[in-house]
Amino acid sequence: MKFAINFLLLFSITFFCNPAIANTPLPLEVYSSLPNISMMRVSPSGNKIAYRLAQQDKDMLAVVNIESKKFLGAIEISQIDPDDLYFVDEQRVILIASQNKRLWGFRGRHDLSTAFLFDPAANEVRQLLIPGKGIYRGQTGLGQIVGISQDQKYAYMPAFVDDNTGLRYDLLRVDLDKKSTPKRFRRGKTDTVDYFVDENDNVLARENYNNNTNLHTIEALKEGKWVKIFQEETEYRSKGFVGVTPDNKSLVALIWDGSGRSSYYTMSLKNGEITGPLFSRDDADIEYVLTDKYRKVYGVQYSGFKPSYAFFDKKLDSTVKAILGSMPSNTFIISDYSPDFEHMLFYVEGEGLSGKFFLYSNGNFQLLASAREKIVPEMVNPVEAIMVTARDGLQIPTLITTPVNHKDHKNLPAIMLPHGGPEAYDTMAFDWLAQYFASRGYLVIQPQFRGSEGFGAKHILAGRGEWGRKMQDDLTDALKHMVELGAVDPRKVCIVGNSYGGYAALAGVAFTPDLYQCAVSINGVSDVARMLKTDKRNYGKNHWVVSYWEDVIADGDANSDLLEQISPINFAKNIKAPVLLVHGEHDTVVPYKQSRRMFNELKDEGKQVKLVELENEGHHLNSGASRLKMLQAIDAFVNKHI
Repeated sequence: MKFAINFLLLFSITFFCNPAIANTPLPLEVYSSLPNISMMRVSPSGNKIAYRLAQQDKDMLAVVNIESKKFLGAIEISQIDPDDLYFVDEQRVILIASQNKRLWGFRGRHDLSTAFLFDPAANEVRQLLIPGKGIYRGQTGLGQIVGISQDQKYAYMPAFVDDNTGLRYDLLRVDLDKKSTPKRFRRGKTDTVDYFVDENDNVLARENYNNNTNLHTIEALKEGKWVKIFQEETEYRSKGFVGVTPDNKSLVALIWDGSGRSSYYTMSLKNGEITGPLFSRDDADIEYVLTDKYRKVYGVQYSGFKPSYAFFDKKLDSTVKAILGSMPSNTFIISDYSPDFEHMLFYVEGEGLSGKFFLYSNGNFQLLASAREKIVPEMVNPVEAIMVTARDGLQIPTLITTPVNHKDHKNLPAIMLPHGGPEAYDTMAFDWLAQYFASRGYLVIQPQFRGSEGFGAKHILAGRGEWGRKMQDDLTDALKHMVELGAVDPRKVCIVGNSYGGYAALAGVAFTPDLYQCAVSINGVSDVARMLKTDKRNYGKNHWVVSYWEDVIADGDANSDLLEQISPINFAKNIKAPVLLVHGEHDTVVPYKQSRRMFNELKDEGKQVKLVELENEGHHLNSGASRLKMLQAIDAFVNKHI
């Protein structure tokens, strides 16, 4: 346990609190800005790190030698805006990005997933697959890499190819050394959705989903022929095939089992036999698996307000558990690791930390960087988890963020902050929006209402068909609980949310008009019927996306009467509180028209409403400039009405 003791000593330096600093609110720019350092990754040798660096209006990708602290390469990536990055080998870095852009010959704007290669030696970034260059022009999902060739010269990437035989989802071999037309490595089918490849350039299996027949199948490649080993009829895929076992003999699947939790199973590539669960817990779902670049699975991350981990390697499992146990009040996230797990990068938040990166090697920790250098420990507002009992007895896990100078929880103004999804959940991490509100003296309430992920299938399924109903009641009951405790002044409460949370904000003031003094909807749904109509037009009425939303929103019975009853736009006349609508101009998840129409409806009813359009912004608020514009509008609005 020597490493744990050293770790505690390292952290003890950070907890000195200066009341004078804590009493001085930080500027809005500090909260709206992207983290100074993010997406930090470690090279296979553990000698280098790559990370995204946002400073002085520049967005850079940097590669650094850890020991010498020498920059090995840095390049501007503002036009790429990566979602993820990783070392493909000791020298080169892959960036996965999502760009909102127009596709030639196709209507509207689209979120285009793309992979780029950064070579520090050449100091250039190169896009790996380009629509129309050897592949079908009208496709958006071009960021997936399923494997790397044994000689490290090629990436295996699936994409649609339109040739004389029709449109197929093929597996392509993409040159990492030079710009060239990708070559077909293995022919696919129109309904193929994924491939699995080993480290010796062998294709192991492909996954297919036929939206017309609702057939989900797995085919293994045996002696050059595809052999079907699994088949299931389902309106949308319920088994998630996420990787392969280290011996390449089985696929790994995350499956909801009889315990009501998502657990780890394997499927034999020999005969399709499903075995498991191999990793399973009664109190947490498996959120995702930890893999290498060949998608070999070595461990899992469990859901929860603070993540936890389990590994097949007993020594590694014991080490990680000891690290997490050494600082139980903090949130540890394994952000990256070398292939042998001898070097692990941890991102740590909570208990006075706004985000720090540590490298664990040879039993020792090394502090590499702070994610938000301007937010010192004494400015981080404390977060705690409580349990709220809803009116029907369901337990609602809830996060409470308290202003750092008001730990006594007495009669504070409050922000109800429901998350998006709705099948998502909040964690005990540094939530920049919640931290901003707490820094201004508001107590922030984040209920994990029924329908939220991370708390088992029963909790998710309890939300089916409950948009605007019991899901909304859970928010009301959480607020009531805090009022009864004396922590919240019921005359000073605003509801704020993004995406589904934006819908919940509008539903809050439409269906419980006396509960909130104001509402802020960010990229929120106002008209559920129109949302489904848009999806049917974009995907087709029998598409799995439509089936999924009909289940989530209406428990499968998405009749027009129900959709009208749960759409806040139809109840604008009931709204008493002022409403602020904020929406990204290029939002393809929830179209901007959802807020524009709500604005017009509230105006027609003579209500207090303001609409802020975020130019060149999509659904996920990836731009610091957009976040600042939004935060400035929210700051003025909430201060005026609470």
